[in-house]
Amino acid sequence: MFIQLATILYLIVAVAMVALILMQRGAGAAAGSGFGAGASATVFGARGASNFLSKATKWLAIVFFALSLAMAMYATRSVRGPAAEDLGVMGRVPAAATPAEVPAAPAVGPAQAEVPAAPVEEEPSEDDTQD
Repeated sequence: MFIQLATILYLIVAVAMVALILMQRGAGAAAGSGFGAGASATVFGARGASNFLSKATKWLAIVFFALSLAMAMYATRSVRGPAAEDLGVMGRVPAAATPAEVPAAPAVGPAQAEVPAAPVEEEPSEDDTQD
């Protein structure tokens, strides 16, 4: 139950963090606001949304990493044994029977093997080139 709630909260925090990061301005956007480029007409006041967005992103990142660590610790402590014991449906399948006798490849040495010769192209004679 904990892991399902943590996973849902984890996804919500991740999506919110992506949205907040995309809403922030880049580093070059501050140069235009120094000359009064509409900074007083923002929703968050004259300082803009950078303070609110950066603080919210910081806290969401802290929650994201805390959830990551908590879920990892929960997953490692809830393991009940080696993974080989937990085969599920495949644990009921019998092992494949090994054949008693495997046919051997024929013993053909390099001298006995028939290797086809490469075709040799004849060079055109001088009589063929004069038409």
